[in-house]
Amino acid sequence: MLTTYVHYGLLIALAIALVFAAFTDIRSRQISNKLNLAIAIGAPLFWWTSGLALWPDIAIQLGVALAAFAVLAGMFALGLMGGGDVKLLTALALWIEPNAFLQLLVIMALAGGVLTIVMGGWHFLRRQKERLAIPYGVAIAFGGLWVLAVNYIPDNIQVA
Repeated sequence: MLTTYVHYGLLIALAIALVFAAFTDIRSRQISNKLNLAIAIGAPLFWWTSGLALWPDIAIQLGVALAAFAVLAGMFALGLMGGGDVKLLTALALWIEPNAFLQLLVIMALAGGVLTIVMGGWHFLRRQKERLAIPYGVAIAFGGLWVLAVNYIPDNIQVA
């Protein structure tokens, strides 16, 4: 029973961290390394409370996180993504099972597209000349929260 409370406490902490990442990205266009590190460090405790086996479950989580980091670091090198975004998605890959992580990427891309259109329109209407900077941490957080709500809230709990 204690592991169940710890398990859901960790999910709540992750949700709070995602909201914090979104707000800090809006405010300063940066996602803290300490926040990303805290998310990553919480993953092994989450694995334990989830009952994941070292092989193959945890090995798969680590493999997906490594693959995500490799692809996203390449995108960072091409200037397509911020470093904080890369680290946040990599840390989330440690928490979220592979199928749900793909779901996160799709939801994140859709939310990011909407965010880009809205911010681009706002930028245009205000006739701003500087380069448009999209706080993509908002889209990542939205995708992460979506996946947590859809995949990790038990069926017998009703959300008001």
